[in-house]
Amino acid sequence: MLHQRTNDTDIAYIALGEGPPLVCVHGTLGDFRVWSPVMGPLSRRHRVISVSLRHFFPEHWNGQGTDYTIAQHVADVIAFIEALGLGPVDLMGHSRGGHISFRVAQQRPDLLRRLVLAEPGGNLDATLHPDGATAPAPAFHTRYHDAAARVTAGDIDGALEIFAGLIGDDWQHVPPTVRQTWRDNARTLLGQINEQRQPFSRAAVESIRVPTLLIGGADTKGILPMVFHALAASIPNARAEIIPGTTHFMFEQDPARYCELVLAFLAS
Repeated sequence: MLHQRTNDTDIAYIALGEGPPLVCVHGTLGDFRVWSPVMGPLSRRHRVISVSLRHFFPEHWNGQGTDYTIAQHVADVIAFIEALGLGPVDLMGHSRGGHISFRVAQQRPDLLRRLVLAEPGGNLDATLHPDGATAPAPAFHTRYHDAAARVTAGDIDGALEIFAGLIGDDWQHVPPTVRQTWRDNARTLLGQINEQRQPFSRAAVESIRVPTLLIGGADTKGILPMVFHALAASIPNARAEIIPGTTHFMFEQDPARYCELVLAFLAS
């Protein structure tokens, strides 16, 4: 495990392989370990650099403070890439990490060569939502607050069961290694309630000029497929791929196909 001092915090990361740098950003409840199913194949052609964002494992955060925001994590990723000094990098993000990676591409396209978004999380404003309304529905936010309340009450597995349902997964079917990663990062749910995530707008999406690949799971439920298709249709010249038989954690469920798609895109 390595560390990079970034914006007055230590960003922990792991790196594997040689070649063009590929920086990987995890999603909610994740950390640098989530990319382990694909690090082997990807590292055969790339220097794979998997980061743990501020307040995620190996840090054991108490859930207090005001610096757990999308803007802070975007600023941290930008500063981290600058600190690497490796020139433009390929950037890959999953879920909430996909949202962060999107914002990095929006703000600092000069730092990036290519962008991979694996079902980026967030909601759509009225300019992108097919019904002309803002998504997701209030019930989604209510359940998210319910999960955070369970964390506060000390019912960690109860909170994670709610979270699994929000992304269309069954807690009982989540692999044991993934369950432990979620437990290690459970208190970050407290910060995510007030993370100040802005919805995707048509103007923001159409401003992306970095070559972009979106990857989705064919069986993912809820708001994520709606966001996926809206971004795929509106990011200029974006490619979109769906992996059959997978859900939101498609890179764990079919790592061979996931790596095939990513490597082909990065080599194109």
